[in-house]
This record gives sequence, C-alpha cells and structure tokens, in this order.
Amino acid sequence: MARAATTSDAFNAVAEPRRREILTYLAGNERQVGEIVIAIGLDQPSVSKHLGVLRNVGLVHVRRNGRHRLYRTNAEAIRPVHEWTQTFERYWRHQLIRVKERAEAEMKRNPPTE
Repeated sequence: MARAATTSDAFNAVAEPRRREILTYLAGNERQVGEIVIAIGLDQPSVSKHLGVLRNVGLVHVRRNGRHRLYRTNAEAIRPVHEWTQTFERYWRHQLIRVKERAEAEMKRNPPTE
C-alpha cells in the first residue's frame, strides 16, 4: 500500500522530525518565520516549506500582521494524534513502574554506603 502524501493528514505531517520541532517551538507562542529559522536552525525556504505542509493539514494557523506572517500551533487539530498516542500510554506507564520497582529492590539489596 502506498504511503499517503505528507500533506494529506496530521499523522503524515508530524512523521517528519523537523515539523515536530517546529510544532513544539510554536506551542508556546505565536512566531514569525525568521524566529523559527533561528530557533530550529534550518534555512528559510525549508522552514517555509514545512510550515506550508503544517498549514495545509491544519496543524498551524497563520495570521498577517503588516508585512509579517505569524504562525501558531492549532492544538485542536493535534488532538487526533494525541488521542492515538494515549492508546499506548499504559504500556509506557507499566514500563516506568517496573523500572521503579527494580531500582527500589536493588536499593534494598545494596543500600548506598555513606
């Protein structure tokens, strides 16, 4: 089965690591392209291309402010990705509990000497 184009849905769009970086950076505040370029360390055309993909699938909104375009994350559009990943949260939680239990058991067997 052929893979869907990166512009088709949120899942394909966030599969690219640089787009996830951009989304993370935009999660805090609305930003101009130039700020994203500096923060992410990509050239402006690459950032613009990634923003275009994110905008096409609805993961970011853009607002004009004079000559500037300001981008921000659309948290509602990210919801399906978040809900899907929650399906696997119980596995990670279980793993963390096991790590904690092993560490505590090791501490009981071999208490630190001071």
